[in-house]
Formats: sequence, C-alpha cells, structure tokens
Amino acid sequence: MERSQDRSNTAAGQNVSALLVCIAGIAVNLILNSIVVALGLPLYLDTVGTVAVSAVGGYLPGAIVGFVTNIIKNIQDPSSLYYGFLNVLIAVFAANFAKRGWFKKVTGIIGAILVFTLIGGGIGSLIPWYMDGLEFDSESLSSILYATGYFGPAASHVLASLITDLPDKVLTVFFTAAMLRIVPPRFYEYCRFNMWMQAPGSVRDADTEKGRKKTSRIMSLRSKVFIIWSLSLGTVAIVAGAISLRVYNKTLIKEQTQLAAGAAKIAANVIDGDRVDEYLKSAGKAEGYAETHNMLKDILFSMDDIAYLYVYKIEKNGCRVVFDIDTESTPADEIASVISFDEGLKDYIPQLLEGKEIDPVVTNDKYGHLITAYQPVYDSEGNTVCYVGADVDIQQLATYKRGFIVELISIFAGFFVLICSLVVWLTDYNIIYPIKSLTGNADVNSKDENMRGNYDDIVKELRGISIHTGDEIESLYNSLCQVTLSQAEQLRSIQRLSDSTMKMQDGLIITMADMVENRDSDTGAHIQKTAAYVKIIVEGLKKKGYYNEKINQKFMSDVVRSAPLHDVGKINISDEILNKPGKLTDEEYEIMKTHTTAGRRILEHVIETLEGDNYLKEARNMAAYHHERWDGKGYPEGLHGEVIPLSARIMSVADVFDALTSARVYKPAFPLEKALSIIEEGKGTQFDPKCVEVFMESLDEVKVVLRKYNQI
Repeated sequence: MERSQDRSNTAAGQNVSALLVCIAGIAVNLILNSIVVALGLPLYLDTVGTVAVSAVGGYLPGAIVGFVTNIIKNIQDPSSLYYGFLNVLIAVFAANFAKRGWFKKVTGIIGAILVFTLIGGGIGSLIPWYMDGLEFDSESLSSILYATGYFGPAASHVLASLITDLPDKVLTVFFTAAMLRIVPPRFYEYCRFNMWMQAPGSVRDADTEKGRKKTSRIMSLRSKVFIIWSLSLGTVAIVAGAISLRVYNKTLIKEQTQLAAGAAKIAANVIDGDRVDEYLKSAGKAEGYAETHNMLKDILFSMDDIAYLYVYKIEKNGCRVVFDIDTESTPADEIASVISFDEGLKDYIPQLLEGKEIDPVVTNDKYGHLITAYQPVYDSEGNTVCYVGADVDIQQLATYKRGFIVELISIFAGFFVLICSLVVWLTDYNIIYPIKSLTGNADVNSKDENMRGNYDDIVKELRGISIHTGDEIESLYNSLCQVTLSQAEQLRSIQRLSDSTMKMQDGLIITMADMVENRDSDTGAHIQKTAAYVKIIVEGLKKKGYYNEKINQKFMSDVVRSAPLHDVGKINISDEILNKPGKLTDEEYEIMKTHTTAGRRILEHVIETLEGDNYLKEARNMAAYHHERWDGKGYPEGLHGEVIPLSARIMSVADVFDALTSARVYKPAFPLEKALSIIEEGKGTQFDPKCVEVFMESLDEVKVVLRKYNQI
C-alpha cells in the first residue's frame, strides 16, 4: 500500500511539473511573438515553445501548448484561432521527430525544418487564400514573384508564404536542437504527463525485447481505438458541420434579405414621391434629380453587400426607370426608358401594379442570382408612385460561406488533433501500457528458459507491475496474480516430483551401466569419464553456435544423462570375449561389434514401455552408432557425416579418447599428447570435425577430468 501511495504521489508530482512546463512553453510562444511583432520583424516565433515542449514532453504537452497559444492570441487577433490546427499538428510531428532522434543529427534537423515549413507556410497559405481569395499588395513578396512572370497567382502566393515561413522554422528547430543538448535526459520525465502509478517501459515487453521476434498482429489496439474515436468524432463533426453550415446559410440569407430591405427603405426615404413624374418628364434634368441620384449612390456604396440599387415605376408594359445606380452616372437616354419585367417577378406584378408592399424575392435570371427587396415610394397623398429595388448578389455570399467553412475546419481540426492526442494518451495509460505489461511479462516468462523453476521471481515480477486503473483491467490483473501464485505452488510441487523421478531414473541408468562395467575387467570409471567428456563437447558446440537447430537445453541434458548407457549392449557379450587379455580374433571382433545393435534393442524395448518423449532416445542413438565413422567406414550400418546422430558423433570422440588415455589388459595408457594427436588425425575421417574442434579447445576442462581419475 505504501509503495502504491509513493507511486501515486510521484505521478501527481510529475503531472504538476509537466503542467508547469506547458505554461512555460505557452509563455515562450507569446513573449517571442510579441517581441517580433513589436520590432516589425517578418517572423512569428509562436511555435518555439510548442516544438521544444513536444521534444522533451511528448505529443500531449506539445499539443496543449500549441492550441492554448492560439486561443490566447485569438483575443487580440481573431484569425489566430484558424491557425491553431497548424500549431497542434507541428507539436505532433515534433514529438515524433524527437522520439526518432531527428533533432540530434544534421539530416534530421533539415528534415524537421522542411516539414514544419510545409505545415506552417504551405498549409497555412491555403487558409487566407480560400477565405479571401488571392489579393496581392503591390509591395508584397507574392506580387514580386508574380511580376517575374515565372509563377502564376496561386504559385506566387504559396511560394511567398513558404519563403517567409522558412527563417521562422529554422530558428525554431535550432533553438530546440540546442535545448536538447543542454537539458539532461533525466529532466524529460518531469515534462510528461503520467496517470499510471508505474512508468511505461519499466516492465519487459515481449514485442520490443532485444533478440525476440515481434508479435504478429494485423492492427494494434491503440490503432483500433484511435480509428474508432476518429470515425466517431469525424462523423459527429461532419454532421454538426453540415447542420451548422445549413443554419449559417439560412441566417446569412435572412440577414442579407433584411439588409436589402433596409437599404431599399433608406433609399425610399430620400426620394420625393411628388416629383417622380417630373423627373421622368425631364429625363433627369429637373432640379433636385442629380442631388437625389448622388444620395442614392452614397447609400449603395456605403453598403458593400448591396450589388444594385434602382428606382422603377411599375407600369403594365414593364418597369420605367427613374434612377439606376448601377453605374457611375446615368445617361439621359436611360431615364424614363421601359425594361421588361424579370422572370422572377411575374407572380408579383398584380401587387406591384396596385402599389402594395411585397416580401423580398429570390430571382435567378440574366441579371444573376439575386435577393431583391422592393420598397414603395409614396407621394404626399399616400399613393405609391414607384418602387426602390435593392439587390444582394447571392454569388457574393459564397465568399462568406467559404470563410465560415475555413473557420469551422480550422477550429475543429485543432480541437480534433488535441482531443485525439488526449485520447491516445488516456488509452496508453489506461489500456495499452497495462495490457502490454501483462502480455509482455507472460510471454517473456513463458519463453525465457532461465526463468524455468524460478517461480517466486515470476510471481514477484508480475506483482511488481502494480496496475491501478480502477476498472476491469485491474480486476483482470489481480485475478492473474492470484492464478499465477496458485500455479507457482502447483508447479513447485510438480518440480519436486519431477526431480525425484529424474533422480530415480538417473540412479537406474547408473545401476544398469555399472552392471555392464563390472563385467569388464579394465574399463575403470569409463562411464563417468565419457559422460564428462560428452558434457564438455556438447557445451562447446552450443557455445560456438554449431548445430543450433539441434542443440538446446533438453538435448544437452538428455545426452549427458544418457551417456553412461552407450555400452549397455556389452551385457550380451560373453566374459571370455569381453575380458580377453589379448587381441580379438576376427570372429570375436564381429561378436564384440554386436554390442551396438544389442544396446539399441535393449533401449528400444525400454522406450516402448514408457510413454511420451524421453531422453532414452538419445541413449539408444549413442548405444547404436557411437562406433560409426565420419567417412562411413564404421559399424554397425556404415553411416557417414551428419547422417550419424549428433549424440553418437559426440560420444565417438569421448569414447575413443578415454580408450586411448586408459590402460587395458592388451595395452598401456597413451600419453595425453599422443592421444590428442590421434584424435586430431581422425578429424574429418573418423570424427565430426566440429566435435574435435571444440574438444581440442577445451583441454583445460579435459585435464580436470583426467586429474580427477588420476590419469595425469
């Protein structure tokens, strides 16, 4: 409990320090940006803190710094919010680059500069382009590039933005690279948010442990959670965005309709209804006409969204022009001229002829797609003498809608990346790291041969994970700990039983081997010495990596344990031949050779009576084939090369060396140098060259065996 509390306190302290680092990063962004703005420098420096915090703290602190920076800047500059997405995106890339070590090598620094420039200058140039179109200041870099004739308007705009942004990102990346060289790596832990009582990576992970093959999977759990969350959030965003756009469009149409109606009403108030007929008769030359025309022009030009403003007298055969403020001046021949009714007004002609008010209408004809509002102009007696028409071009509203879409996408994209970063972070600490630690611990312990039998360490390491997620994963972990503890007790009991069985089997082997050796008058300690030599050779092969596909811990154990049975077949050889003091005759030698086939039959009979895979299979191979030769001139079957079982090839070297260095009734013991010379001469003819190689390289161990049995 105390350990868990300590870890909880450590995590809380780490989160506080990470929050302070985020605040510092935001402050760096705002201060540096304020300085360059005050000095009028062509820089931004509002991502320095973002990239620096991402490099040491990861994507979540960096995303927070990037987005909050633009939220605060939005107070003075509303357009800053549109670029919040870019700042957050740079944070995610910066965290990834830092993880890959890009900021510590020249190629990585150059790559980071280019990527950040493409995000800030490339993607960033598309926002004002889409919202406001391409408008070049005569002194801007875009205008200069366009004036060269080599670039079109769009290319000039994007290229100018990239060139302008490049120095900013160079300074940002160099600052981050310098910081990483100064700040010690141990400080990085205090820049990361941590909500798990155990830091990720402190438990062995089977997927990443050196020398282990990665677990095959189609898709990681993190990717699945991210995809599900992205699809859900994206779907909600699309639906919400579509609804917002629809509401915005309706609101915009309503506002523009009200604007058109208001403009028509204002214009109607400046027209003297009693003089309309006089204006028409004089073709615009009557006194006061020009002044009224100018006032209407001022009204038109003071309202940017009003495309057309005009005054018509409605007659049965069409609209007679009183004022037309469509152009800078109205030619005399246009005054009092009659134009045909618009197609969209046909349903309203009876009402217009009666002088009634009509609601604004939407028309789409040769004059364009318009919202038209008509306001009656009354004379002093209250009669409608003409109408003021105000048109709003609906096509112009597309600019407003594009701006709204860009705002919507920019703001949502920033929130999306920030929320996705938070979701990935929460998923890592609540799901990925706990499950990864559990599976990694289980997989490593199941494959690590060194952990076999060390059950207390397995339980201790599993409990050391200390998962505290407060949900089903923690319940699973606690259950797994309990099951592992129970299994450890069962395995310990099984191990004790297995050890007892193994000791009994080894005792039987030694007993059987002693029965044979006691019949042979001069093989003193032969089974002990050959078993020791076999152990030296098989360990040497393993150490040098020879026959890796065959040699494992089980094979090594089986070969060493069953080595004493290699001459078990001699139990069928008569004492006269087995203990004959002189050289055997050809007939006697043929009988002696049958001890190999006899040993195979004996051991095969034993194997048949036992169930499962057991080590006596290697004992059978050694008993049957330890007199085979590498060149195929041995017995009983004349096998050659690697066709001979490996255990038998190992025993062949051990058996012959012991025979050479041991005294027999028919010969004295050979000196060590002579015995080694004979073994070396048999390399590649009588013996497996690799077995001889490792035997000769282990002479110190061989001499220890010889001293033990007083042979040197």
